[in-house]
Amino acid sequence: MNKKIWLILIIAMLNAVGLTIVFPLFPFLLGLYVPINQIAPYLGVLISTYAACKFLASPIMGGLSDHFGRKPILLFSLLGSAVGYFVLGIAGALWVLFLGRIIDGISAGDISTLYAYAADSATGKERAKLYGYLGAANGFGFMIGPAVGGLLGMKHVSLPFFIAGGISIITAILIYFVLPETLEKEKRTKKITFHSFNTYSHFKEILSLKKTRNIIILGTFFVIGLCLYQSNIAVFVKNIFNWNPAHVGALFALVGLCDIISRAFLLPRLINFPEKTVGSGGLLLMIAGFSFIAFSVYYNAVILLWTAVIFITIGEGLFDPHYNNMLSHSVSDNKQGQLQGVNQSIQSLLYAIFPAVSGIIYLYHPTAVYIVAAFLMVVTLLYFHKQFT
Repeated sequence: MNKKIWLILIIAMLNAVGLTIVFPLFPFLLGLYVPINQIAPYLGVLISTYAACKFLASPIMGGLSDHFGRKPILLFSLLGSAVGYFVLGIAGALWVLFLGRIIDGISAGDISTLYAYAADSATGKERAKLYGYLGAANGFGFMIGPAVGGLLGMKHVSLPFFIAGGISIITAILIYFVLPETLEKEKRTKKITFHSFNTYSHFKEILSLKKTRNIIILGTFFVIGLCLYQSNIAVFVKNIFNWNPAHVGALFALVGLCDIISRAFLLPRLINFPEKTVGSGGLLLMIAGFSFIAFSVYYNAVILLWTAVIFITIGEGLFDPHYNNMLSHSVSDNKQGQLQGVNQSIQSLLYAIFPAVSGIIYLYHPTAVYIVAAFLMVVTLLYFHKQFT
């Protein structure tokens, strides 16, 4: 890999660490301002506030990156996140916590712009490989971020938020001095209008493209199934197998390890195989994995659960980069930021809605979540094959 690719991956990893280092601390931070029996509902509202702001802002940030270039938007997003983290660290009142999440949410454009940057930097199957590496870098950051945050939080609950802000500033400095701009001036959108700041206009423009719309629908089925699983698995293993926090932590460590293996080592070795074959193989692994989780209840077999998590994570690592590759090739170079912004916005909305849906399904029966997830992956597989006809 060349120097530019390594820089993208380092920046993605630092960004993921900064994002996740604060994850374990939100309940404790809220506990300073609300009664203990009110932490859960307030946390839900805090998460939804951030998701709503990101839903509105991501397409705008992506569209602006198509006009101004990737670097300015990355810098704005990271510095906005730094301000948001510092506000959370200082806090002093409940409304200040919400202000911090609003600031972070409305400046959210780092992930979509990184994906647009990757689209500028590679073409064809090399782009799919780069998306795989980008996912692995995110996975590594997501592995170490919460662990570091938990340890720092033992010193003081606000400390990880100041560290996260510092990481965002360091990442911004690295981008400013080292990362080259990838979107050439002649490929940029020519003017900024009122519609550039209208989220609906970005959705309308991207979803009016038939091929792009079909791929986004495909991704929606995939993300919903994945979200049902991700938002429920910790509750599932605690209730069904009586696991303690250490067991759950080990499970998530396995997820991170498998994510890195699938995206950084396995995918590059399969990149010369047909996209349809590798993507379908990933989805079949996920279908088998979700089915294994359901079977693990009936057979009371923990080995089926561990196997399921391996299958699901590797399957996701094989399919997701190919999905992003297909999506990025469905629009021209000067719409990559707008496309990734709309895609991230939709995913943010789905992740705001479907954890609650997962909980409702779980109340019906613990295995129902994974049966529904398996069904959604079957639909994704069929829709994926349709894109090649």
